[in-house]
Amino acid sequence: MAQHWLPLLSCITMDAAGPRVNRGNKRWLAIGVKFPNAERGRLAMYGYACIACQRIPGLVGPQADVSPPLAGMGERRYIAGVLSNNNDNRVRWLRDPTQVDPLTAMPDLEVTEQDARDITAYLETLTE
Repeated sequence: MAQHWLPLLSCITMDAAGPRVNRGNKRWLAIGVKFPNAERGRLAMYGYACIACQRIPGLVGPQADVSPPLAGMGERRYIAGVLSNNNDNRVRWLRDPTQVDPLTAMPDLEVTEQDARDITAYLETLTE
């Protein structure tokens, strides 16, 4: 079992700045980086008032139908009909929806990178 952790551990190094995660030629500072967390994402959706426009399983609020409900979002093929439904594209959509589709009704809410990753983790759990 310990052998399964060797590739993961080999990508973490220490230097004067602290622990770093090496990914290819890029080095990412590991301090302060939080892995995506679905529960933080669910709570962040309240902060961005997502429920004001959408029905979202697991969130309590108005039953708004400005846009399609998010039930089954984790299994859909596309986001907004234009992007393949994967984590990177969900983050892209959440952070700058008008860049993806200038005619979208979704406002640019200035979602942070961390919140977008957390919300993406929550959306991935929404299967029908």
